[in-house]
Amino acid sequence: MASTYLMIKPEAVEAGIHGRIIDFILANGWKIKRMKMFRFSGAQAAEFYGIHKDKPFFADLMKYIVSGDVIGLELEKEGDVIALTRELVGATNPSEARPGTIRYMYGTSLQANAVHASDSPASAEKELAIVFPED
Repeated sequence: MASTYLMIKPEAVEAGIHGRIIDFILANGWKIKRMKMFRFSGAQAAEFYGIHKDKPFFADLMKYIVSGDVIGLELEKEGDVIALTRELVGATNPSEARPGTIRYMYGTSLQANAVHASDSPASAEKELAIVFPED
């Protein structure tokens, strides 16, 4: 069984919809291997989103992601977990997301799109190591 990383973002946790998102993930056949609620430090956030450091939105992204608690999940499922996760969460922009996806149902903007999902096996490995360093 392969695994990947998914994070429920601050606005979804603050709005109290994280339980619905987790229920939706489980109802779609995923297993949760590890899960924790935490708040990014500035250093963790910069490491996590380092790929975007030269982009104009980086400062706003850093301010946003440290603004509240997030929930990190290591998810498991048979198959191409990256592609399957992308199908589950939908397009990055909720207005372009397919009905029945997490971002369609719970996202409100490009940044506040409810969840982050790893976009490659290498990203998943890196993100899991940042969020679950103790393992």
